[in-house]
Amino acid sequence: MARHIVRSGSALVTCTIVLVIVSVMAVALAAVAGANLELAVTQKESNQAFASAESGLEVMRYWLSRASMPSTTPPSEYVSTIIARVQDDLAAHGISNFQVNDDGSIPQVPLSIVTRQDFRGQWSADPGDPAILRVTANGTSGPAARTIMVQFHVVPYHFPIFNYGIATKGPLVLKYNPKIFAANAGWEADIYVESADSLVAVDIGKNATLAGGLDIGNRDATVSCGGSLNLGGTVSYIAEEDRPVFPVPDVQRFRKYATGPVLRKTSDFSKPSYTNAVIAAGTDPNFTAPNVSIQGIFYIEAPNKVTFGKITSLEGMIVAAGDVNNPGDNQINIGSTDPKVPANFTSGPVPAGTQFDALRQEEGSCILAPGFKVSFLKNFGSLNGVIAASGLYFANNANAKIQGTLINYSDQPLVIERNLNATFDRSAQVKIPAGFDLYRVLEYDPASYAMVH
Repeated sequence: MARHIVRSGSALVTCTIVLVIVSVMAVALAAVAGANLELAVTQKESNQAFASAESGLEVMRYWLSRASMPSTTPPSEYVSTIIARVQDDLAAHGISNFQVNDDGSIPQVPLSIVTRQDFRGQWSADPGDPAILRVTANGTSGPAARTIMVQFHVVPYHFPIFNYGIATKGPLVLKYNPKIFAANAGWEADIYVESADSLVAVDIGKNATLAGGLDIGNRDATVSCGGSLNLGGTVSYIAEEDRPVFPVPDVQRFRKYATGPVLRKTSDFSKPSYTNAVIAAGTDPNFTAPNVSIQGIFYIEAPNKVTFGKITSLEGMIVAAGDVNNPGDNQINIGSTDPKVPANFTSGPVPAGTQFDALRQEEGSCILAPGFKVSFLKNFGSLNGVIAASGLYFANNANAKIQGTLINYSDQPLVIERNLNATFDRSAQVKIPAGFDLYRVLEYDPASYAMVH
């Protein structure tokens, strides 16, 4: 008969072993879960810290984008001037939760009490280049911190007015059948009419061809057309806050280039050529030579009435030092009102010669005459740059190439009297035309974006 041996306690041992194993596994799983949770919390806080730094950077970019300073500011004062401009802007808008200290440091700016998010910052000049502003944004979330560093470059300000072929404060009057073309793309012939004091922004007597679009600053103003209008773009009304500024050039800076003769009432105005000349105030000259050649700078003091009665060739710039706020009766008349006298006007770049080396750097402007009315009484063949004046009048038929913007500071109409055929070719237009380097602004460099830690 078989005997069964009973091993007392073996089941208990087995259960104990299983229990230990299960317990160890449970502890391990709990440890893993805890580690994962801790890792998730850390990652969440890290992401929130990065978001805080990004938020801080965007806030700083906004206020820096509003800062400007005169172009005469010394590079060594760029950063301090930027800080002062932003401080004034913040104060003017009653902003107190974001501040910039005189040393460029930005104190803690709370973003969320719940997630303990905030950011700080620092603005400083690049050690190797004072025209570079270094900006750091340090974001935190609990114990996590992330820092972003970017750069802004101090650059000349480009006025939006130079996005247009014609820009006039007063209405635009097209009396007959003008045709305004674009050499390469329609935007070259875009037109802006502010027309604040007139309910007729554009008055077309007969037919007109305008290759570009038409922007109007006065929302109540209309376009009046006696015939048909062939418009290449669209008619748009510009909100008051988006209307382009009409910048007034710094004409005094060109006086240093006028090293030639100073012409007065007693001067001989029958001579055929003038180089870097000055027209003294009150001279009122009438240039009578059959062909007048102007090279370099032709600097006109105010008051003056200057008349070029016949064929005029300009290789350089005409600059008139008038007061745009008080133009008086200052005039520049190109061509004669006598129908029997032929006349033409052409302009081109500064000629070769060492006496023009300094002036050669001044590009993109043809006639700068704030405070003067400029009238083209006869034909003109080319305008090699910006023409800016307190009144523009085109009296005769012409076939012309225009390589800059026509700017009228006057509230009186810019008038094209006859059948002007003009082609705007602004494909090579200088971004900052001579005389209009008036301000410095900050340009964000996206390639400089770097996560420091």
